[in-house]
Amino acid sequence: MLTDQQVRTKINQLLDYAQKALDLDPRDRMLKLNTLLDLFGQSAPADETPDFGDFQTEIADPLVQYAVDKGITDDASRILFETRMFGLLTPLPSAVTDKFYALKDAKGVKAATDWLFALSKANDYVRMTDINKNIKWEHTGRFGKIGITINLSKPEKDPKQIALAKLQPKSGYPACMLCESNVGFAGNLNHPARQTLRTIPITLDGEDWWLQYSPYQYYEEHAIAFSDEHRPMSVTPKSFARLLDFVDLFPHYFMGSNAALPIVGGSILTHDHYQGGLKVLPMMSVGARAEYSSGKFPAVKFAVADWYNSVVRLTSKDKAQIHAAASFVLEKWNDWTDESVEVICKTTEQHNAITPIVRKEGDEYIVDMILRNNRTDERRPYGIFHPEECLHNIKKEGIGIIEVMGLFILPGRLKKELAEVERYLTGEVRFDKAALAAEDHPMHKHAGMIEALIAANGSSLSEKSAKQAVTNYVNDACVRILEYTAVFKNNDKGQAAFAKFMKEGLGVTAA
Repeated sequence: MLTDQQVRTKINQLLDYAQKALDLDPRDRMLKLNTLLDLFGQSAPADETPDFGDFQTEIADPLVQYAVDKGITDDASRILFETRMFGLLTPLPSAVTDKFYALKDAKGVKAATDWLFALSKANDYVRMTDINKNIKWEHTGRFGKIGITINLSKPEKDPKQIALAKLQPKSGYPACMLCESNVGFAGNLNHPARQTLRTIPITLDGEDWWLQYSPYQYYEEHAIAFSDEHRPMSVTPKSFARLLDFVDLFPHYFMGSNAALPIVGGSILTHDHYQGGLKVLPMMSVGARAEYSSGKFPAVKFAVADWYNSVVRLTSKDKAQIHAAASFVLEKWNDWTDESVEVICKTTEQHNAITPIVRKEGDEYIVDMILRNNRTDERRPYGIFHPEECLHNIKKEGIGIIEVMGLFILPGRLKKELAEVERYLTGEVRFDKAALAAEDHPMHKHAGMIEALIAANGSSLSEKSAKQAVTNYVNDACVRILEYTAVFKNNDKGQAAFAKFMKEGLGVTAA
């Protein structure tokens, strides 16, 4: 455990870091010093401030461990405490907003977002130490590259934490993880601390919205825009107006919306919000497999993107006309039924939906509209256009905007589980079909995968070959999952049905 003198020295170093990386005004240093001394139960500061190397391992982690050792916090709450510590040093929201817009006016909007993103990393709101642990790779399939990430940046709670979380009172405040009331929230075991969160007010289609970064950073500069009003997700013509306004404000970013229905939507459907960031997601790099023109919208080019799922792409320099065209596609798709490919727009509820993604290249707007349907039946209770149960060992959750654009975020459990699968392929663990069939077997969910891999490769592979075989299986599974989301499959029948929708549903003509 650190001595009191070491703690005082590290507090000085923490303040040096805050001046360098967190915009701490030297005029405020004394106030912050005394606040930190009080937080750590110290009566006076240290005289020296030696240089240091890695901030997280040399300063932040030891201070948090000291707080645990001294009973200032407990082990289950160490991230809450660390966030509180960084929150004390993060500029006030008013100061962050003022600097953001000052930078925007002086140096351009990219300089402003660069600064805000750097601040969000430096105060550990975006926890790069954890994010860098994620396992990432790329795979090239027949319609282009996809990205695959095993997400280790959201550590699972241990049983003690889960038990403690159940005892936490539920206040209903903040109403959800996206409300502006999260800014400065101390958090608890059921709701993460947000003292380090800073949001920027923006106006989209005349409404008050906010910009922030995602703490999990599934891709570069993963940004979130969310409504000032706590209201359910929706995709309407107003959504397109807001998305087009967003890319006018931030032309170096894309911005998109999850579909507003379960199964095909995102994990938070209770708060209207969009996701975007740098234009790095795989779907953006593909061309068109078919192009169309429209007499109704002469300034808009229509196309079908050459992608795994079903994407209508609109391109135009005319903002008003592309907005009208996107609204038209939404209207027509919401009412489109083609039972030959199992697309039924409504039963007792709406099933057709759209995942829109908007970006700007120069003075040209591009709107990608991924056609979705969340209908289920007895044979496919998880969704007709959702991956079948044989793939749920890899990905069971809803396939939202990030995945349908070609970036898979797989659960962290797979790191250990896939390593265990490899042991079956090297012969280190004997394949026992009957044992794996038992639901209480720890590898039961992977039984089909293990059997298929052994049938194809045997059980005497080298460690390197086993790892490659498992990776190949995951790659293929992700491609299959993505193709399951296609309402018009990538075969003759599906593409004929897609062409029918384009020509009869949208009234466009092949170019």
